[in-house]
Amino acid sequence: MDTQIAPDTGNAPARNDRSRVLRAFNLSLGFVLLLVAIFAVQSSGWDWRAWSVAPLESHGLLGLLGAPLLHGSIEHLGANAVALLILGTLAGSVYPQATLRALPLLWIGSGLGAWLLGDIGSHHLGASGVTHGLMFLVFVLGLLRRDRQAIAASMIGFLFYGSMLITILPHEPGVSWQSHMGGAAAGLIAALMFRRADPMAARKRYSWEDEEEEDVQPLADNELEPPAPGRVPVLWQPREGRDYEVVVPLRRRDPDSPQ
Repeated sequence: MDTQIAPDTGNAPARNDRSRVLRAFNLSLGFVLLLVAIFAVQSSGWDWRAWSVAPLESHGLLGLLGAPLLHGSIEHLGANAVALLILGTLAGSVYPQATLRALPLLWIGSGLGAWLLGDIGSHHLGASGVTHGLMFLVFVLGLLRRDRQAIAASMIGFLFYGSMLITILPHEPGVSWQSHMGGAAAGLIAALMFRRADPMAARKRYSWEDEEEEDVQPLADNELEPPAPGRVPVLWQPREGRDYEVVVPLRRRDPDSPQ
């Protein structure tokens, strides 16, 4: 007799979660390696200023595409690389579809904020605007979706980079808070636009939710109305010749008696 055994799918969700995390990490790592390669080209003497954001100048619009790929120092690159690995893995694993659709908006938004709000004559470069966009995307999606994974991702993102809520404002000379604000605004807009791009995680059902409810008969329209006085059963009848009042005699206290 042939026996067919169904495959065990109990660990399928866990395997899917691991594959999503690994895929998001690999993509984030690949982008970081691209930034390292471009920084090596910058260090060779290449004039990168044409690809940076020059505020309120027409030729500076080219930086909307190239500025996130450029960095001014190895420390600048290292800080953004770590943020991209953490936030990129977090956003890409929990919200793969929303993150994919939001990235162009974050990319352009960070450069547009620097172009509109930056000082004329300055040059803005770096991927920090994109990292701020990812942080705000994850944080706001947690507030909007409010399922278990969304809340956990929002708390993890805030734990590592909650200070980005402050760095969208002027705080340190030489730091492009304008691109931070542009990326954060783009992340907020992307969260509102793509909050339903990824399916909600299935909510765990408990045994008491699956119990059959008892059949409840609907009440009649007049069932809750008080009955007529003639229909109320009489539980006590006074004796003949007695009235309904009960008089309790009280003795006057003798003032000479001891208390």
